[in-house]
Amino acid sequence: MLHMDRVQHIPVLLEEVQHWLRPRASGVYVDGTLGHGGHTEMMLEDSAPDGRVVGIELDARNMEIAKKRLQSFGDRVLYVHGSYADLEKHLKDNNVGKVDGILLDVGFSSSHVDDPARGFSFMNEGPLDMRYDSDQGLTAEEVVNSWPEAKLAETFLIYGEERRAQYIAKIIVKRRRKKRFRTTTDLSETIAEAIGRHGKLHPATRVFQALRIVVNNELGSLEAVLPQAVEALKEDGRLCVISFHSLEDRIVKRFFRGSNKLEALTKKPVVPTEEEQSKNPRARSAKMRVATKSGSA
Repeated sequence: MLHMDRVQHIPVLLEEVQHWLRPRASGVYVDGTLGHGGHTEMMLEDSAPDGRVVGIELDARNMEIAKKRLQSFGDRVLYVHGSYADLEKHLKDNNVGKVDGILLDVGFSSSHVDDPARGFSFMNEGPLDMRYDSDQGLTAEEVVNSWPEAKLAETFLIYGEERRAQYIAKIIVKRRRKKRFRTTTDLSETIAEAIGRHGKLHPATRVFQALRIVVNNELGSLEAVLPQAVEALKEDGRLCVISFHSLEDRIVKRFFRGSNKLEALTKKPVVPTEEEQSKNPRARSAKMRVATKSGSA
């Protein structure tokens, strides 16, 4: 399942984040995935007049959009171009001490999906890129055309939860010997022709998810940031994590349960209301877990 977190300018689970994060005046908050600035805008409004938000964003183009959206808040926003996986370093480099709350919305914005040049979607023809940060090295094209068959199969199985992973990897390797894969549609059509169409889900959906995850080291980044987030929080500070598929949610659930410094506030993940899902279909798979840093930590 290719997870997409929001239609442009529609932040997912906005009211729920507002309720659980509880932004207050004089507070300092971190939006680890700034995107187009929707969640940050809410935090700034609720923490007026002097609350501050550190907005971290890997995609420089998203950051420019957010800066325009949030320009009226002036220096109450600190913009950081980078990955939330380096949270500790970002806070230290900018002389930010302990914070009152952290939001991690680990889905990716619709600007990635809807821009064919980024190569995230099999619905539009584009280059096999899939990088959030176009300055980073590895691309989906490199993975598909150079990784061994066994490694491809493992990737599709683990990160895409694709049960036909081995067969799809075999088909890809066989085809690339004749002609290199260069576009999203070339890859998606090759997969569709090989395994056929069954049900509503496009045959290439899980493969594209797996490629995006490995190209951007999504799960590794999530695992890296969680302990840093706990250390960055003040006592009773809150951590909200919005994930979009079972692999991410499992990591968050396991971490919350295993940490002796956190107390989970949500027994079950918070999910979008039917109203939100109807307005923003891309939010349907969103799940948010919330924890607070316990006083004994």
